[in-house]
Amino acid sequence: MSIQLNRNIKKVAVLGAGVMGAQIAAQLANVGFKPYLFDLTSTGKDSNALINQSIKLLTKQKPEPLAVPSNAQRIIPANYDEDIALLGDCDWVIEAISERMDWKKDLYLKIAPHLKPTAWICSNTSGLSIHALAELLPENLRSQFLGVHFFNPPRYMPLVEVIPSHHTHPSIVKDLETLLVTRLGKSVVLAKDTPNFIANRIGVVSMLIAIEHTQQYKLSFDLVDKLTGPIIGRPKSATYRTADVVGLDTFSHAVKTMDDNLKDCSCHSFYQLPEWLTGLINNGSLGQKTKKGIYFKQGKDIKVYDPASQDYLLSHYKISDDVLSILKSKDWSEKLIGLKNNNNNEAQFLWATFRDLFHYAALTADSIAETLRDIDLCMRWGFGWDQGPFEIWQQAGWEEIKQAINEDIKAGKTLFSSPMPAWVDSLESGPYIENASYSPEKQSYLPRPHLDVYKRQLSPPLVLNETKESQTIVFEDDAVKLSCSGDDIFVLSLKTKMNVISSAVLNGLSEALELTKQSAKGMVIWPERGSHFSAGANINEFAEAIQSRQYDVIDSTLKTFQQNCLDIRYANFPVVAAAKGYVLGGGCELMMHCARTIAAQETYIGLVEVGIGVVPAGGGCKEMVLRAYQNSQGPNDTQAISRYFEQIAMAKASTSAQSAINYNYLRSVDTVIPNSDEILYVAKQEVNNLYEQGYAPPVSELIPVLGPSGRTPFEMVALNMKEGNFISSHDYRIACEVARVLTGGDCEAGQKVDEAYLLKLEREAFISLLQTEETGARIKHMLTTGKALRN
Repeated sequence: MSIQLNRNIKKVAVLGAGVMGAQIAAQLANVGFKPYLFDLTSTGKDSNALINQSIKLLTKQKPEPLAVPSNAQRIIPANYDEDIALLGDCDWVIEAISERMDWKKDLYLKIAPHLKPTAWICSNTSGLSIHALAELLPENLRSQFLGVHFFNPPRYMPLVEVIPSHHTHPSIVKDLETLLVTRLGKSVVLAKDTPNFIANRIGVVSMLIAIEHTQQYKLSFDLVDKLTGPIIGRPKSATYRTADVVGLDTFSHAVKTMDDNLKDCSCHSFYQLPEWLTGLINNGSLGQKTKKGIYFKQGKDIKVYDPASQDYLLSHYKISDDVLSILKSKDWSEKLIGLKNNNNNEAQFLWATFRDLFHYAALTADSIAETLRDIDLCMRWGFGWDQGPFEIWQQAGWEEIKQAINEDIKAGKTLFSSPMPAWVDSLESGPYIENASYSPEKQSYLPRPHLDVYKRQLSPPLVLNETKESQTIVFEDDAVKLSCSGDDIFVLSLKTKMNVISSAVLNGLSEALELTKQSAKGMVIWPERGSHFSAGANINEFAEAIQSRQYDVIDSTLKTFQQNCLDIRYANFPVVAAAKGYVLGGGCELMMHCARTIAAQETYIGLVEVGIGVVPAGGGCKEMVLRAYQNSQGPNDTQAISRYFEQIAMAKASTSAQSAINYNYLRSVDTVIPNSDEILYVAKQEVNNLYEQGYAPPVSELIPVLGPSGRTPFEMVALNMKEGNFISSHDYRIACEVARVLTGGDCEAGQKVDEAYLLKLEREAFISLLQTEETGARIKHMLTTGKALRN
């Protein structure tokens, strides 16, 4: 399904070359735009010196704003003195200067005469009034103006809040949402024009609530971060680390925005920072950007600020066992009521933070969002929560939790004294019914958005009680599921943790290929569960086999995997990989044998097996040799083999789908799209297109190899690295095994071999390394810590 906008957006300008403006320009460049990046004229010979410096910094920042460094070349520097006429050609202008109304007013007066009447004009503001900003523009431009709040960093954070003004034309809102979703890969929520909009309004207050109760229950900051992190479905940065990451000054600004602009709010007195936090800011301890904030790394020690002593203490607190046992429950009712009824300070802290979060979200919902679904999605996409407050509340028991909160309000225990709004009482079981969520403003349930762009999301992010497209289960066991949606295209999904490839997965894959051969146009391999295509092989199985020295069993498993990959390549129907997230090790090998890959921009691909002390043995090495041969002009490409040797020996993975093309993990026939929620739709379209074109599998080829003489330079590179103490002796041995496979073992230079021969070399190298003590230690360390050991 192609998406049509009312107008074709071709030329884009970003006004402001500060950190945020430059990063927005970077994301536009990542998806193919060539944005102008405007800022003030520099002094000296180069009038764009400061802008050029901002663009140059994009290639050095971490995490990388650019999908590949060369995307910086798409950004065109411009200044208002010499280039302002260029704005007349722009279809979309994004203002991203500092959060000062007077500065924005001056800029709008400067650019207004040069803008065409049909241009979209957006302000990337995190809290200023969009209505007030619209009034700064000439009347004829106001219908084209709206707020667009990108979350930082724009490449990685999915949420964009779109905020229309009173004047904004409705068609522009729809077209902008469509463009943001499918061209920039964003998750869009429409917000009302209130200070801090939705995500920061709820997210910042949730942090203030945690800060207040930290003091009340006399807990340390590091313990609170353990209590408010992954164990309750939130990011590892939790509360205080999140403040450090965003910057204590930025956090302070968000609080001040509410304090200054929400005077009539019943919760206004709560919009204040504690003295200790203001003190850190005044001392220049702003968090991660100053390398000192609430946390401080001193040598190898992680220290955390202690307001009582006004000093940094070693971080060491752990969650108490009784609270930990409550939090391990998967039932939100058991979890929240268990916390409420437990007298432990940690339990009471958590109950109080959830209680006051629910209370505050209910009090403000009708003023900040159209539906409660919008609030929950903002907290997922903007703050990385697994679920939003209203989803959790309903799962915990709407009535029971409401009564518990009301009891605490009457007892004076809550941070906010206002009673629950009337709409809370009007809901019997909660705000979510089947495929609809409650709107306090309209006092009714509203369906999820129906824009055409969302029809491309065959498996969209779902909130409570939402359903996706119906499927017919063709085949399913504990490891895989094969399904079809009535289009004669089968979809294979792995069901293992992180979609790792186990023996059971291999058996299921064989069954899926046979069933597809019998009755479908083709097959898509797609990560239905979780955010990753596949993290590789199930190394638990290897660990067990190593311990019992069942190397013949491992060899048999490798043969099965290799055969599965060949069956995918030479199937008489197209197999398309729909990839996102991690595509590592065996997952990469599985993907590389597919006829095509549709990859989301944020896909990280690599043959990283050396991290556990082995070589790729599912056809990964063979595939790189084959691709070098197919892309070369001569009998083989020594330069390409050298590059692939370095990739594999150094366990290099791409940092984006675009960079995976440079690694040749993705090919020119593969497709990169911005939005990961669209990969299944596009993959199915690709299967259908290949089928309609009369798909025929590739013909097996004999591949010329470099032989021992061609291998010597690779071994010398590894030896020099070992002698320079850049790699260990075991790293050197692994590198030599990689070189041996990539150059064809003992075959003479130029001798042609088949795929089976190279696959045999892979298995031999893999089994040989498994029998070493060092590789055994690496596998054990990975299973124990989740990190690579370089022994």
